[in-house]
Amino acid sequence: MSSPFQRRLVGTIILVAIGVIVLPDVFDGKKKHYQEEFASIPIKPELSKDVEQFEIQEPVDFDAELPGEPVEVTIESTEAEPEKEVLHIVEKKPAVEAPKIDYAKSAWIIQLGVFRNADNAQNLALKLRKQGFQAHTFPKEPQKGDLVRVAVGPDISKSDLEKQLPKLKEITGLNGQLLKFTPLNP
Repeated sequence: MSSPFQRRLVGTIILVAIGVIVLPDVFDGKKKHYQEEFASIPIKPELSKDVEQFEIQEPVDFDAELPGEPVEVTIESTEAEPEKEVLHIVEKKPAVEAPKIDYAKSAWIIQLGVFRNADNAQNLALKLRKQGFQAHTFPKEPQKGDLVRVAVGPDISKSDLEKQLPKLKEITGLNGQLLKFTPLNP
């Protein structure tokens, strides 16, 4: 037979199991059961006859040349011979387009110098800005040991920049060099 200690131990285990399983449901109150709601995608509706039918067309390349300009046609009838009509065809000449200016290829800068000391380059650029010039340093935030260029510009007019060279030499004492400006690699 089993000893009284074993019976007490089994009884205690059964009571603890019932407490762990049943008591949380009793003390929890009203439980809310959450159920995920799925939204179903509706089936494609049938088109009524009132709906317009559209055709898918090829994309238009606006940069391509047109095959020909439109032709103006006028029809005149003479009063003397009403059955006979005269057909005049007038071809329109293509309009002369203004030449496109590629500003990225036509901009200019004046490079005043390349400095190992970034502080000297920054001071020179600041001095030029105070004098009214559009001065920049490249790179904007140099690392230690980088060479820093000081440039004035960019400007589309090469002649305007050439006129500024004597004044820049007077202010800085440096002979500026006129260079093409490339925006991606200033």
